[in-house]
Amino acid sequence: MKIKSQLTNDDGVVAYIKYEDADSFDDLLSKNVTQSYGICFYGDKLVIVYHKKKDHWTHIGGSIEKGETYEECLKREVQEESNMKIMTSTPIGYQKVEIGNKIIYQLRYACIVEPYGEFISDPAGSITEIKLIDPKDYKQYFDWGKIGDRILERALEMLNK
Repeated sequence: MKIKSQLTNDDGVVAYIKYEDADSFDDLLSKNVTQSYGICFYGDKLVIVYHKKKDHWTHIGGSIEKGETYEECLKREVQEESNMKIMTSTPIGYQKVEIGNKIIYQLRYACIVEPYGEFISDPAGSITEIKLIDPKDYKQYFDWGKIGDRILERALEMLNK
């Protein structure tokens, strides 16, 4: 499935977003992939994190560091932002984001996770709280429109396999 959307940031800059389902990211190896995000589940609960600097709830993830693979980034971000480890993960889709002349790709994975222990803090200081919520309640925390609905739908499909 492909979904198009757009959003305008606080500075008035418009980003054009194209989401596409994907079971593999092999065709993106030559693209400018900058971020990996996990739609993470612990049991039947969706793991979300509070990003203090941006003042909002979101999924776990972040920027790929130099020399990291997509999966290494995902594992690192999940551990740093939730103190959980990935037991299994699978690609579910990606976003192509166009801002001016710049094009970046953001990956989305569905993950089953388990805690290493209690969450204390994110080393970067960005994430200050985690919550385990019923997936059907996610729009109480953030709403990414049709793209967000599709990402969660794909992640739940993986969880229910």
